[in-house]
Amino acid sequence: MWRDAGSLSKISAGFIAVLVGYSSSAVIIFQAAEAVGATPAQISSWLWALGVGMGVTSIGLSLYYKNPILTAWSTPGAALMVTSLAGLSVNQAIGAFLVSSMLITLCGVAGWMDKLIRIMPQSVASAMLAGILLQFGLGLFQAMQTQLSLILIMLLVFVVVKPFAPRYIILLTLLVGIGMSFQLDLLKLDAVQLQLAMPVWTTPEFSLASVIGVALPLFVVTMASQNMPGVAALHGNGYRPPISPLIMTTGFIGVILAPFGGFTFNLSAITAAICMGKEADPNPATRYWAAVWGGVFYFITGLLGATVVGLFSAFPKELILAIAGLALLGTIANSLTAALAKTEDREVAVITFLVTASGFSVLGIGSAFWGLLLGFIIHWWNGHRTAAVVKRANT
Repeated sequence: MWRDAGSLSKISAGFIAVLVGYSSSAVIIFQAAEAVGATPAQISSWLWALGVGMGVTSIGLSLYYKNPILTAWSTPGAALMVTSLAGLSVNQAIGAFLVSSMLITLCGVAGWMDKLIRIMPQSVASAMLAGILLQFGLGLFQAMQTQLSLILIMLLVFVVVKPFAPRYIILLTLLVGIGMSFQLDLLKLDAVQLQLAMPVWTTPEFSLASVIGVALPLFVVTMASQNMPGVAALHGNGYRPPISPLIMTTGFIGVILAPFGGFTFNLSAITAAICMGKEADPNPATRYWAAVWGGVFYFITGLLGATVVGLFSAFPKELILAIAGLALLGTIANSLTAALAKTEDREVAVITFLVTASGFSVLGIGSAFWGLLLGFIIHWWNGHRTAAVVKRANT
């Protein structure tokens, strides 16, 4: 078992997943905390709570179900908070976090997510996941506009070396990228300072404004834009753990850690997909160790707080875009294959894919939800229309 656990490909997949997660949206956490006037100690506590919460849930759920279950904070939720927290105190913000996590827990206990998953077509869910991940595939090549030599070298290493070392190709490509970044003087390590984070309790306060303006939108955005894609990522890669206990666990951890700044926890889609690919492990049955390692790195980032965020920020953004795009190529291909597998579902799958990939937002809810909703409605209507035609033909 430990031989399976300690392979370099799984460790590197877990590290890259955390690297992509933190580097892409950690700055939003700072902005949200500053919007309510949080002190530096409180901001550090928020990072501690998020890292510890994601670490505990990723390790625990992955080991228990033996599936690569990686959790995350709600990036759309954090972005929503940057604007919606204005005018509230940090205590009221904590109260809103607590209410939102309670609602997520209730959703898990009631089994609402499982009921929804049972009626959701696989083609629609796969198309939504492909639409979410498309931006990362495009980001690989968009990064060439500013750092052509760096991306070309990374892409060359990936293409040439992968046939000979598929399990270690992402790690090798990352190491080459870091070396190239050093040669090009793109690393900014001078701003990195070692600093441990400490939890700071903030007593929650509840108000109608914070519940309606923050808690409810945060709950809806987390469920629609985070948990649904997270479920799609699991199912799209052949993993079928019971969903309700996962939702309940992430919500319950949020209830415990909300007073310390853990604003929400949910299933991950993008970073989890890195741990579900063949590059992490050719054997699907042992890929869960990649998510376990992701949880370990989450836990470390939580303990080190702002130090790790500063370290991740030291890497050039082009390096992050490139390694994320390369790590997700296989998942994008698999999602598109599953979405277009059935001829009769191809049109609705393409619509779902395009709506999701568009990135538009309505009522503060991202395109992943609207793509899924529109795809489901069209799929239902097509089925209803076909059934009506068959019925008329038989009468």
